[in-house]
Amino acid sequence: MAEKKRAVKMAVPAPSFRPNLVGRNHAASSGHYLATLAAMRVLDRGGNAVDAGVTASMALSVLQPDMVSFACVAPTLIYMKELDKVISLAGLGYWPKSTDVAKLIAAGNGKAVPENLLRTVIPAAPATYVEALRRFGTISFEEAGAPAMELAKNGFSVYPLLPTNIEYLENSFRRWPDNERIFLPKGRAPRVGELFLQEDLAGTIARLIQAERDAKGDRDNKLQAVHDYFYRGPIAREIADYHAKNGGFMTFEDMAEFQVPVEESITVNYRGYTVHACDVWCQGIVLLESLKILEGFDLQSMKHNSPDYAHLIAAALNLSFADREAYVGDPKFIKVPRDALISEAYAVRQRARIDMQKAFDRLPDPGDPENTGRATGASTPLYAAPHGLSRLSQDTIYNCVVDKFGNAYSATTSDNASETPIIPGTGLAISSRGCQSRLEVGHPAEVKPGKRPRLTPNPAMAFKDGKLFMTFGTPGGDQQSQGMLQVFLNVVEFGMTMQQAVEAPRVSSQSFPNSFAPHAYYPGRLNVEEDFGPAVIAELQRRGHDVEVWPRFPAANAAVCAIRVDPETGLRHAGADPRREGYALAW
Repeated sequence: MAEKKRAVKMAVPAPSFRPNLVGRNHAASSGHYLATLAAMRVLDRGGNAVDAGVTASMALSVLQPDMVSFACVAPTLIYMKELDKVISLAGLGYWPKSTDVAKLIAAGNGKAVPENLLRTVIPAAPATYVEALRRFGTISFEEAGAPAMELAKNGFSVYPLLPTNIEYLENSFRRWPDNERIFLPKGRAPRVGELFLQEDLAGTIARLIQAERDAKGDRDNKLQAVHDYFYRGPIAREIADYHAKNGGFMTFEDMAEFQVPVEESITVNYRGYTVHACDVWCQGIVLLESLKILEGFDLQSMKHNSPDYAHLIAAALNLSFADREAYVGDPKFIKVPRDALISEAYAVRQRARIDMQKAFDRLPDPGDPENTGRATGASTPLYAAPHGLSRLSQDTIYNCVVDKFGNAYSATTSDNASETPIIPGTGLAISSRGCQSRLEVGHPAEVKPGKRPRLTPNPAMAFKDGKLFMTFGTPGGDQQSQGMLQVFLNVVEFGMTMQQAVEAPRVSSQSFPNSFAPHAYYPGRLNVEEDFGPAVIAELQRRGHDVEVWPRFPAANAAVCAIRVDPETGLRHAGADPRREGYALAW
């Protein structure tokens, strides 16, 4: 049945803190203005969205090194207009083959994967960057990596969020010599305006560039040489040797065998918009399932950020997170009822579980997506955090690009340098994403050799009538799908500009086990930004939400970057969230 044309009501949020950027040719938005500028320089020289996106991703790993490692995870969605297809690069590494689960359980007291070398998985980002450039880009690795190398070697001016995070985690950085030397260079966290240098990392990027220069043959051969230098050459050897000397699991063979999987995205239709996410090795399905649940409600009639609207958003998310907890994990190891979770029929049953006057006071039981008559997933969280204020993980960063050709890039890179040691002399903190695996036997995210953790980073794209409409994503751990959901609805349901949409106040739930060890769980918790106002907050409390009021633009509540392509004019509208250092440009 054809979708009926719906009038989009224009919400009237507070005036935008930043301007809505509009360009005729191309646009970029990322977690730091220098990365956005690096992407724009590539576009201005004639590069495409993939060239620019990879450039920005590598630059972000230098500019936000407390939250993103060069040797990190990099789930990526790419749209090439000529192919008319969205491709997913599954930029997530595996647990090493020699992973000793009993050792992890002992080291983590049976509760969570411990903070140290043992939680590292194979780093996927370098392979992802090379594969994206090789398949869909036009420039060399040297051109893409030069801004990152320059920023690492010559430094950049410290911005406010960086020293705040380093100070908070100072004791963590002091556990390993190279971490301490790089992040506490004067025996303390750097101060705003000081120069932040990463000379070892600059040297590692330079070695990769030299490998490309030295390689014989065509562009493919040269890019393969970059991959091989990292995964089958000196860098892989340095990583493996460090693990061997310090009781880690990673071997040279683990590194040598890694190739980034190239997959199809997963999608749902929401009122005529096709929304794409990466597969169920990440949490993108939370965004998709939540959209299907909400599709059956008249959101516009509720009014933007009214008590009914905020309550409904929270309910849909809690149902989706209950299913994530029960069913979602690496599909190579477990059967995930993916298609059923985002089906029309299941959405109908999920909607019936929502009481508009009463909040879920705990994580709901998982649903029954395959309609077997009983839910088959585990439903009881192991840990409940004490009542009180929470500090959420702030690692991860995001960037997106749309070029003049109509191609798009959307990538959410992550992994911090405070939970695992930097390999001496390399500047590389190897992907610590094992922190999102679980030690409970039978859990869908249970640790197993060769298995991938269940990843929070989840980039997205949306299409309307077969044409690119929006590319969007954010840092923020479990807040990612929540912030992305509300920004998307702000645009398609309430007609906001891109910048208004990312700035508008949001709610976020914590009524489920956190993805990061030690998996804190706050039953009934709903974070509400103060701009909702006292009347809305009081009504949400009356309905049973355990409300934690957050200030305006809290860094913990995701920091969405997004680009919308106007379906009539083709203009690119770019927005970047002031909750962190995000910055957008358009031309």
